[in-house]
Parts: sequence; structure tokens; C-alpha cells
Amino acid sequence: MGEQRARRNGPRRSPSMAEVAERAGVSHQTVSRVLNDASLVKEETRLRVQSAIKELGYRRNFAARVLATNRSRRIGMVTAHLALHGPSMIALGVQEAGHREGYDVSLVGLSEFSLEALQSAVDRLYDQAVEAIVVAVAHREAAEMTRSLQLTIPLVTVQGVTAGAPLTAGIDQAAGAELAVGHLLDLGHRKIAHLSGPLDWVEADQRRAGWRRAHERRGLLPGPELDGDWSADSGHAAGLMVADDPDVTAVFAGNDSMALGLLHALHERGRRVPDDISVVGFDDVPESAFYWPALTTVSQDFSELGRRALDLALAAVRGDEQATAEPIEPTLTVRASSAPPSHPS
Repeated sequence: MGEQRARRNGPRRSPSMAEVAERAGVSHQTVSRVLNDASLVKEETRLRVQSAIKELGYRRNFAARVLATNRSRRIGMVTAHLALHGPSMIALGVQEAGHREGYDVSLVGLSEFSLEALQSAVDRLYDQAVEAIVVAVAHREAAEMTRSLQLTIPLVTVQGVTAGAPLTAGIDQAAGAELAVGHLLDLGHRKIAHLSGPLDWVEADQRRAGWRRAHERRGLLPGPELDGDWSADSGHAAGLMVADDPDVTAVFAGNDSMALGLLHALHERGRRVPDDISVVGFDDVPESAFYWPALTTVSQDFSELGRRALDLALAAVRGDEQATAEPIEPTLTVRASSAPPSHPS
């Protein structure tokens, strides 16, 4: 009978803020202050209101909050290639930073990257009344496309950025590559190949530049360059070519997935790592410590990148649209895949 009455009367109505105020014995304004983390509320009162919220199952009405405060406390984020380690970790870093600051982060992932797809993602975020947008797309055309958008809210760019540009946050990819290649050069390697990511990605180009710069600083010529696409499959194909070049004693791979495929190919061809060929990757994915052998690789602080991106977004919301952030310096994690060459040049 009770179930029939519930079906007849429809779904249960959500409790209102006024009901929370009545249950807690406070005013509507006091409930609002508690919900907005205002400091002018006694701790005893705050706990009473929070208890009433929990007892009644009150859920804040998003639209009403926006109308009342003209603030959504929501940041939008657009990214692509979430199946890859870097983009997924950047998205996680921004979301975690947002939550620490009391902001929700609405994420739109792009399955393809084009101006139309980017505009559609921005339109979706506008519908959610976001206060700013973070774009984390490393394609070469991304910067130009974002500049062409007609925006009335701040936009922060992450990945493939120019150091010192306003509202941009990034990790110094070239410096990370220099760390990796410098490590190999310091070990005594002189024929260091590079397996690059797709060069329409700014970050792949920056890592390639770091590989070249490390050699130039020492007055040396770099080894051969091989084209990859971030996948282990492309690393495997490159590894088969490297295995047939007796002069190459080390390889700097543009990411850890390609390094994994490379290691597999070298093992197939009977080339020992690091005895015959040293391998260094980039990203320090959680699995890299369990590759065989454990992979020497460049580590990136994605949590710090997310914090800086969010800080820039909030600074812009407050009116500082020229806010800048220093690029984050990566670090090198040395493991068993790199060692001095068995026959130094």
C-alpha cells in the first residue's frame, strides 16, 4: 500500500534550504553561509547545520547557487588523447587541485581534435556556467585554434606552451630530454638514437630539440632519428631497426610506451639491455619500474602542473589575465636500463 502511494504521488521531493534551516533552528542566511564556507559562523552552529543537511539528505541546487552568487565554483577543462599517460595525468592533476580549492572541474575529452570539436567542447562548458577553461591539448595547431575562439571567460593553456606566456602552465620538455640524453652522454655513449613521438605534437618536438641540444652542448653529432607515434607498437618497429645498427649504443625514447616496445624488440634480436644498448624513456609511468630491465626515465610532476594551471585560472577569474607560471623542471629516475657502453667510442 505504501509503495502504491509512493508511485501515485511521484518521486520524493528534495528537501529545501528552508527545511534545513528549520531542522537546525537557524536562519536561511546561516545555512547559506555554512554552504559557502563563510567564516562568520560559530563552529557549534556549523556542526548543527551540517548535521541537518545529512539527516535530510539535502543536495544543493546548482542553478540556484549560480543565480544567488553569480559564481558557479566550476572550472571547465578540455583535453584529448585521454588513453595516453600524460593527458590523463594532467586531467587528474587539475581535478585534484580544483577539489582542494572547493571547485568542481567539468572535463570534456575530445575523440578528435579540430576547431569544430574544440568549439563544441567550449560551448558545452559554457552551458555549465564555468568560470574559466583549461585547455590541455598538445597539437601544434592548438594554440592558434584556442586564440580563434570567442570567449568571455579566461582560458588557461597547458602542454606544449611557451615559457613566460600569460595563462600558460607546462613542464619543460626540452630540459627533461636534455637530462635523459646528458645522462647517457655522461655514461660514455656517443651514438645515441632518438625515437620521437609524432612531431605534430609540440611536446614531441620539444623533446627532440632537447636531444639535439644535449649533443650540441658537447660539440657532438646526434645519432639516427626514428619516427614513432607514442605506441609500444611503433617502439617495437623502431627497436628492430636499432638492433641492426651496431654503432648505436643507446636510445632515448620519447615516452615509456615506445620504450617498452623497443625493449621487447631488442630482446627478440638478442641485444642485451643495458650491456649492448642502453634505453631511457620519458614519463615514468607506474609500470616503468617493472619493465625488464627497470626503465631509466624522465619523471614529470603532474600534480604540480594541475595546481599551477588551476592557480592561473583562479587568478584570471579575479581579474589578473596576465598571470604567469614558471615551467616545471622534470627529474631523471635512473634504473637498470642504462649503463656505460661495453665498448666505449
